[in-house]
Amino acid sequence: MVICKNGETKRGKVTVTLERGAMTLVVKGVPARVCDNCGEEYLEEKVMTGLELVVKNAAKSGVVVEVRDYAA
Repeated sequence: MVICKNGETKRGKVTVTLERGAMTLVVKGVPARVCDNCGEEYLEEKVMTGLELVVKNAAKSGVVVEVRDYAA
């Protein structure tokens, strides 16, 4: 859902913070579309699906806090 309506989105990379229970996972360099007016970030469905799998696996392995670079 587009919120701004005043800018255009451009390809970029963002940092995403994911939390599940007591776990916090920060993923840097995530590909996204970023509004050049307000900075709102939009992730593609396939990227979101991949991030959901990453957070699920991290939670299973006992991660409490971790910072990672994005890997497609």
